[in-house]
Amino acid sequence: MRRSLTICLAQINPTVGAVSANAERIGAAYARARQAGADLVVVPELALSGYPPEDLVRRDAFLARIDAALADLAQLTIGGPALIVGAPQKRPGDGVRCCANAVVVLSEGTIIAARDKVHLPNYGVFDEARVFTPGLPAAPVVISGVRVGLMICEDMWYADVAGHLKSEGAEILVVANGSPFETDKRGERLGHARARVAETGLPLVYVNQVGGQDELVFDGASFVLNADESEALRLPSWVEAEGMAAFVDTADGLACARQDVSPPLSECDSLYRALMVGLRDYIEKNRFSGIILGLSGGIDSALAAALAVDALGADRVTCVMMPSPYTSGESLDDAEAVAHLLGCRLLTIGIGPAMDAFESMLAPHFVGLAPNEAEENIQSRARGLALMALSNKLGPMVLATGNKSEMSVGYATLYGDMCGGFAVLKDVYKTEVFALSRWRNAHRPDSAQGPKGAVMPERVITKPPTAELRPDQKDEDSLPPYVRLDAILARLIEGEQAPEDVVGEGFPAAEVDKVWRLLNIAEYKRRQSPPGVKTTRLAFGRDRRYPITNGFRD
Repeated sequence: MRRSLTICLAQINPTVGAVSANAERIGAAYARARQAGADLVVVPELALSGYPPEDLVRRDAFLARIDAALADLAQLTIGGPALIVGAPQKRPGDGVRCCANAVVVLSEGTIIAARDKVHLPNYGVFDEARVFTPGLPAAPVVISGVRVGLMICEDMWYADVAGHLKSEGAEILVVANGSPFETDKRGERLGHARARVAETGLPLVYVNQVGGQDELVFDGASFVLNADESEALRLPSWVEAEGMAAFVDTADGLACARQDVSPPLSECDSLYRALMVGLRDYIEKNRFSGIILGLSGGIDSALAAALAVDALGADRVTCVMMPSPYTSGESLDDAEAVAHLLGCRLLTIGIGPAMDAFESMLAPHFVGLAPNEAEENIQSRARGLALMALSNKLGPMVLATGNKSEMSVGYATLYGDMCGGFAVLKDVYKTEVFALSRWRNAHRPDSAQGPKGAVMPERVITKPPTAELRPDQKDEDSLPPYVRLDAILARLIEGEQAPEDVVGEGFPAAEVDKVWRLLNIAEYKRRQSPPGVKTTRLAFGRDRRYPITNGFRD
C-alpha cells in the first residue's frame, strides 16, 4: 500500500491580538478539514497571535493566553489530523528578546514539536529581529509516517534551512507564511519557492494569510509545488479559502495530483482588491461604524468613495460635498452623480461662512500681506474640521482621499485634506488612480458590495485635476504632468535612484530637481499623515524612513 499524506492549506484572516477569535477561526477550518479527510492542517505564520504582533510578544499575559489557546486547539486533534499552528513561543533567556516566531505541531491532544523561524527579516516593514530571537535549523517532524520539513516565511528565501531539512531526511517542505502584498511580489515568492524545490528535489506547500492589518494587506494565494516545480494547487487571492493537497508516493517521491490552480488576477484587479480588503479590515477590525469622506467631484475622492462602498456597502458610507466660492458647478454635479451611482448618502455643507469667519478673525494680522496659500489652506482645514465634527457626532471614521503623488511632494494640507483615520490611496500614484477608476467603471470584484457598472461619470476621469482653492486652479500649475511626475517619483522612491541618474534617463533636470526638493521637504507632513494600505515596495512610513531634520542634499 502506497503511503499518502493529505494536507489542508487553511488560508485564514486572523486579527492581531484577538487570540480567542483567531483560535475559533483555526478551529473552524480544522473541523472542515477533518470532515474532508485531511491528515494534516496548516495555518499561516503567527496565525494564533495575528501577524505582525509587534511588541505584544513582550507581554507575559499575551503569551500566556497564546499557550492556553494552543492547549485548547490540541484537544481538537484527538482522533483527528495533526495541526500546525503559527504562534509566538517563549524561549529560555534573560534578555527581552526571548520569544520565538514558531510553528507548533499539535497531534492527539498534545504539542509534539515546535520549530522556530531561523531568518528574522529586519528590513522594510519588518522588525522581527527586535522582538524575536532566531531559531536554528532543526529536524523534520514525522506526521502520518511522512518526514515533514517545516519552515516559516523568510526561511524559504534562503537555501540553508531547506538544505538542512533535506539532509535530515525531509520528504516534503511545508512553509507557513505571513507575506504582505506588493504589486510585483507574486513572481518573487514563486521564484524563491521553485529555487528551494530545485535545490532539494522536494515538493513544497506554501500557506499564506489573507486580510488587512494596519498598513499591511495579505493576499493569500497559497500554493503547492511538486518536485518538478509545477503548480499542483493555488488558492484564490484576497479571500479566505481552504485547499486539499493529496500527496502519494511515486517512484520519484511524494507528489500531488494537479487540482484547482486559480489564475492570477490582472494588475488593476489585484491592486483594487488590495485597497478594498485593507480598508474593509481596518474598519471592521477596529470596530468603526462606517466611513465619512469629503466628495469633491474629483477623481481621488470618487475612487475612495467607490472603494468604501465596495468594502462596506452603501449604507455605511456618507459622502459630504463642501463647496466654497471657487467650487465649480461641474464639481457639484459630478459629486452628486458619484453618490447617486454608488447609492450612498450625500450631505452638502458650504464652507463659505467658515471662510468669512476666519477672514474676519485674521484680518488684523494679515494687513498689508497679499493673499497666498494661507487663505487657500483655510478652505481645506475648514473642510477637515467639518468632517471631524461629523465623525465625532455620528460615529463613522473620516477617510482621507489623498494619493501617493500628492503626499510625495507635499501637495496636501496638514489638518485639512490630510485629516482622517485612514488614507486608502496613500500608496497609490495618481496615474494608478486614473487606471483603477477606469477599471472599476468596467469591472466589479466578486466580493464587492457596491453596484455593477460605472461608479463615476467619465468626466470625473477626464477633466484636469484641480484642488479648486483659487480661480481656475489646476494641479499642473504647480506640478509636472502626472505621467512625468509619477515616473520621476517611482525612480526616486521605489527605485532609490539619485536625481542625476533620473536626469540621465531623459527627464528634464529642472523638473527632477524640483521634485527631489519637494520630496525631501515634505517629510514632516508625511510623518503626520494617517496610515494607509501598503501596495508598493517602498511605502511612506515603515518602509521609507527619512529624518525630518535632514541637512543632506545631493
